[in-house]
Amino acid sequence: MANGDKIPLWLLRSALMCQSLNPKTVRSRVARAGLRALGGWEFEGDLPAEPRVVTLAVPHSHNLDGLLLVLLANSVGLNANWMVKDIWTKGPLGWMTRPVGAIAVNRDAPGGVVEQMVEQFSQSESFHLLVPPEGTRSRTEYWKSGFYRIAMKANVPVVPSFLDYARKRGGFGPAITLTGDKQVDMDEIRAFYADIAPIARRPEQVGPIRLKDE
Repeated sequence: MANGDKIPLWLLRSALMCQSLNPKTVRSRVARAGLRALGGWEFEGDLPAEPRVVTLAVPHSHNLDGLLLVLLANSVGLNANWMVKDIWTKGPLGWMTRPVGAIAVNRDAPGGVVEQMVEQFSQSESFHLLVPPEGTRSRTEYWKSGFYRIAMKANVPVVPSFLDYARKRGGFGPAITLTGDKQVDMDEIRAFYADIAPIARRPEQVGPIRLKDE
């Protein structure tokens, strides 16, 4: 993409179609067309067996990363959800964001984002929440702990995802049941990414995998 971080409007429309069309075979077909247009990306591996998970959206170094992960998930029939400020899901804008998996959050509400997502899990039989643990597209020395707190309080596993720009492949790793021991749990997450060693679009923007309080 020659213009840096900007995502073409037609690709965003493809993502919208992927989430809103029925049946799944149509949605998957549209997603695969979008992936081919982006250079031939393909889904690799297995889908999460668990119906409710917190998925680590890694890496988060470029605007394209989130779109790719949604398209890859939809290409194999998996609907993914992601958090946005509640204003982005209201009015005409909401007609676009909600069908592509946007979940409204009110950052000023009591309990914050974590409690809102825990409540969402409690009300959903199937919920795949994408959380970029880096919290920024710039390099950061620590991951934010929100994904960990959501998974622990909702009693759901964490599933690492990956995007490998060198091979144009992306997918999900095995579900990790958190123990409450952050260092033990983060060691398991680190081991997954060390084993597959995915190459980000902007490797220089990817920092270490660690929590500040582990």
